[in-house]
Amino acid sequence: MILDGYRPGALFKPEDYIKFYDCIFYMSVQPDPYCYSLQLCEMFKRALAEGITSRVLPSLWGKTDSSLLPELANMWTRYKKMASCLGGIFQYLERYTTQDSLIHMSVRCFHDLVFIEHYQEFQTAAISLIHKDRDEETLNRELLHSIVTFFVDIGFGDKCYYNNFEEAVLADAASYYSQLASQWLICYSFTVYRQKTALCLTKERERASQFLDQDSVEKLLQVVQSHMVNQVAYNLLEKKKAERSNGPDSIQELLSQCANLNLEDGNSSM
Repeated sequence: MILDGYRPGALFKPEDYIKFYDCIFYMSVQPDPYCYSLQLCEMFKRALAEGITSRVLPSLWGKTDSSLLPELANMWTRYKKMASCLGGIFQYLERYTTQDSLIHMSVRCFHDLVFIEHYQEFQTAAISLIHKDRDEETLNRELLHSIVTFFVDIGFGDKCYYNNFEEAVLADAASYYSQLASQWLICYSFTVYRQKTALCLTKERERASQFLDQDSVEKLLQVVQSHMVNQVAYNLLEKKKAERSNGPDSIQELLSQCANLNLEDGNSSM
């Protein structure tokens, strides 16, 4: 019922909690063949799995993008509360009979039954939200932060899934800004192009800093700079010459100006 949104405190009185804990304790400390610690451990895992199959997975079915990630964040929060509640009741098992912590066991259960099945959908939905954010559609960036944190949590603290997500973000950004550079070269003068590019870098830092770690933000900005300036530097200089605009006279000077953009305080200029 915790997965339905009920608070643990509304379902269990303190005396009930203690009663359940004592029951687990006494069933675990009896001499064989009356010790049920292994069976209780299986019961704990079965309770987690049943909660996932009966509540979590059905809540995700049929959802995409804007509806999928909020539901994932919501169910992950509820699931952690349920796992914490059950972990307290079964705590004695962790002390004496399991090599894995109960919390670690609960994360693994969610990983195996939910994350592996829907991983690609979660990643695609997150990339879609980043696209909408770039296009200045209203969205909750805290949701993106929650999903990025989930990618770390579900990897048991290892950043393997976060790193996979980072690679997808960078690849998507490369495609997005490559197309944008081609459009802007046609539509804007050299002066307007470099002004919009500087603003673009500032906004990208502002957005990404709210849900990616700092190393990822810097990598993302390098991708933006590469596609918006470095790879089109020759075209930009040809445009400048044709328009007789003020600005750098060589590719090296143009790249140097871009490399020295004052991005830290958001006051970018080229």
